[in-house]
Amino acid sequence: MSSPAATATAPVADAPVAGAPSAPRSALLDSVLPLLVDVGVPLVSYYALKAAGTGTFAALAWSSVVPVVRTVWGVARRRRLNGLAALMVTVNVVGLLTSLMVGDPRLMLAKDSGVSSIIGLVVLVSAWKGQPMMSAAVRPWLVKGDAAKDTAWQRLSAESAAFRRAEARFSAVWGAALLGECVVRTVGAYTVPVETMVWLGTVIMVATMVFGFLVSGRVGAVPMAGMIAEAAPAERAADAAR
Repeated sequence: MSSPAATATAPVADAPVAGAPSAPRSALLDSVLPLLVDVGVPLVSYYALKAAGTGTFAALAWSSVVPVVRTVWGVARRRRLNGLAALMVTVNVVGLLTSLMVGDPRLMLAKDSGVSSIIGLVVLVSAWKGQPMMSAAVRPWLVKGDAAKDTAWQRLSAESAAFRRAEARFSAVWGAALLGECVVRTVGAYTVPVETMVWLGTVIMVATMVFGFLVSGRVGAVPMAGMIAEAAPAERAADAAR
C-alpha cells in the first residue's frame, strides 16, 4: 500500500522554495493532499479492485503504484533531488519491483515496512552523525518562503548548538517512529489475515504519522521555529542595511 515515510517527507518535493511566491493552493490542502493520495487512494483502490474480481496480489500491486508515482512525480515536477528525496524514491521503486517479481501478497504488505525501516535507519544514523536528513522536510514549513527566516535557519544551523540539537531530535523521533512502524507492520503482515492487514496497516501508518508529527514537533520543530522567529528580525535589519 504505502509507507508513512513517503507522506511525512512529502514537503521535500512539494514545498515552496524560500523567497519564491506563495503557491495558490492553501497550506491545508498542501498538507492533506499527500495523505489522501498515499492513504485514501490505495485503500479505496484495493477494495474496488477486489470487488471487481481482481486477485489479492494484483489488487495490492495496482493499489501500491499510485503512491510511488506521486512520489516520483513530486520530485520530477520540482526538478530537485536531495538526499532524502533520492532515498525515498529509490527504496519505494525497488520495494515495489521486488514484490512484483516475487508475487507474494504478504511480501507486498511487508514491502512498506521495509521502506520505512531503511529510511528510518538512515534518518537515525544521519541524526547521530549530526547531519539530520529530516531537516530537508521540515525546513520549508518553518521558513515559509521567507528569505530572512531561511537565512536565520542557515546561520543557526551553522552557529547554534541548541538549534542543531533540535534538528537532531526531530530526525531521531522520525527515525525511531519509522523503525517501530516497520516492526509492527512486518509482524502483522505475516500473522494477520491479508484482508484484515490491508486496513489495519493503514491504521498503523496513520498512528505512526500522528505520533511522529506530535512528538517531533514538540521536541524539534517548535524549538527551531522559536529560535528562527527570534533571529529573523536581525536578518531583515542586516538585509535592509545592505
